[in-house]
Amino acid sequence: MKGKHTVVRRRVRVEPGRTDWRRLAAMSEREITDAARADPDAQPTDREFWKNAKVVFPESKQPVTLRVDKDVLEWFKAQGQRYQSRMNAVLRSYMEAHRAQ
Repeated sequence: MKGKHTVVRRRVRVEPGRTDWRRLAAMSEREITDAARADPDAQPTDREFWKNAKVVFPESKQPVTLRVDKDVLEWFKAQGQRYQSRMNAVLRSYMEAHRAQ
């Protein structure tokens, strides 16, 4: 089988959420609405809020082989999952800062 590559995929362990589903199921719609309104990060929106909204699809990513220092890669990986997305965000920030000049 010369020239064939073996791909090994590992399942990512998903941590359980902290939602108390039994408590939520026992709540009335009114209690749920009141709890949402009490949360400053989850305020209801109206038609005016969405009037000028546009659907934006993320650009596809381009796979690339990139050589970086070992300690740099280890640091990003130590920050947790999605380290490649964070590396991309750092590169994007640098690009935008220098593009503006």
